[in-house]
Amino acid sequence: MFEIKSRIWIENSEGIFLGEGRIRLLKAIEKEGSLSKAAKTMGMSYKKAWNLIDAINKSAPKAMVNKSTGGSGGGGTQLTEYGKQKIVAFEAMKQRCWDFIELQNEAFNND
Repeated sequence: MFEIKSRIWIENSEGIFLGEGRIRLLKAIEKEGSLSKAAKTMGMSYKKAWNLIDAINKSAPKAMVNKSTGGSGGGGTQLTEYGKQKIVAFEAMKQRCWDFIELQNEAFNND
């Protein structure tokens, strides 16, 4: 039996905008409320996580993530409504793609 594989990502003229890893990072930020905590849960350096979020925000027409500086009250990182909408849209698109691939797997293996 054969199995078709695929990875989904969205690009613009500057490169990758969103993909599986970036979506996981955005979801971790939403859950943790902190870029450093999100990076830690993913086994990623803070610098790499910051660079990814910076690239996402620069590529997007609106901010996907808002970051507040630490201090006595502490800082934090939150997804914007636009960021949340793009996660939902990406996940829906990914599911439709996987549904299609599953049908293609069945057709290809129907000997």
